[in-house]
Amino acid sequence: MNARNTLIALSMKYGGDWDRLLSAIREKEHISEEEINEALSALRSKALTIVDPEYPESLKSSFKPPLVLYYYGDVSLVAKESGCLAYIGSRDASPYGLRMAKILGGQASGEGLTVVTGLARGIDAEATKAALEAGGKAVAVLGSGIDFPYPLSSKDLYDRLKTSGLLLSEYPGTSEPKKSNFPFRNRLIAALCHALVVGEAGRNSGTLITVSYALGSNKEVGCVPYTAEEDSACNTLIKEGAFMIENLSDLNSMIGFEGEKKPEGDRVEK
Repeated sequence: MNARNTLIALSMKYGGDWDRLLSAIREKEHISEEEINEALSALRSKALTIVDPEYPESLKSSFKPPLVLYYYGDVSLVAKESGCLAYIGSRDASPYGLRMAKILGGQASGEGLTVVTGLARGIDAEATKAALEAGGKAVAVLGSGIDFPYPLSSKDLYDRLKTSGLLLSEYPGTSEPKKSNFPFRNRLIAALCHALVVGEAGRNSGTLITVSYALGSNKEVGCVPYTAEEDSACNTLIKEGAFMIENLSDLNSMIGFEGEKKPEGDRVEK
């Protein structure tokens, strides 16, 4: 029986639940050819499994690598982590945070980097929008089913990424998001990127979960600085050794422009 199709059918059966899917595989759960065909017929999106040659190398060494990924768009955008920059932050973003996400997201895109976010409202959505409006590419890793646009405030971006970027999810179809999906999803954002920028975050922000995954994988982390009186995890991370990202020059220094970057003549002037 085709291992790829079996993985997809089991993933759809268990709603993308990683632990239940792994348990089914370990216990060699029987799934009939009829069940597999029904699952494949119900699949609206494309699917990528861990046994496929296109599966990103960066995910293979991640914490609990996804066994199946559902997607729309250009999956080659995450083929090499050297070309990806994650830009994440607060949902309830300040005007300053949003302005910096717009500037830096657009400039990163201009440098040939693919901007990776979780598509949450606020910082993530603004960085995604900026990358697309600059004519670049963006990737969103969802915490909901691939056919369940979430949050609704990002529906327009969701639709644009289907054709001008990439949408990824471990969860099939219209699976509704669970609260636990989002911190678990964050490991994928960290794994897919070469470096990560925190655009805004409070000291107890869930964004720090993504930072922890990134640091655990030896990824570079940068933060937009905030004023001293603000409750800012960004300033704390900068004190602890994160890059301070104020402008494109700082972004260039953090990334180092190793790997697949645009030729020197195509780079944005500093």
